[in-house]
Amino acid sequence: MTYVTLHFTGPGGAMATVRAAEGDRLLEVAQAAGMPLEGTCEGQMACSTCHVIIASEWFSRLPPASEDEEDMLDLAAGVSRTSRLSCQIVIDRTMDGLMLHIPAESRNMQLR
Repeated sequence: MTYVTLHFTGPGGAMATVRAAEGDRLLEVAQAAGMPLEGTCEGQMACSTCHVIIASEWFSRLPPASEDEEDMLDLAAGVSRTSRLSCQIVIDRTMDGLMLHIPAESRNMQLR
């Protein structure tokens, strides 16, 4: 099994470096690392509570977001040019060293 190292920065600046197995979803890896990602829809792309901001130098290295993911990101709080839904990112060996930030707030659109 191939493992990669990921670097998270939480909303308050707390940092965590974790190892993730190839094939893991970023949402579950972040949650296991104690990052405050709710993931209300459990990865079904029906909310935006797993929104993360990918470091700019890494953003173009990831597979592009689908149109459905882009639409859901339009509903997320604190969106940036490098925003993604962590439930839609499957870890692979090219992501070794990936850096990302967890936004300070999330918006659960299922409650509207």
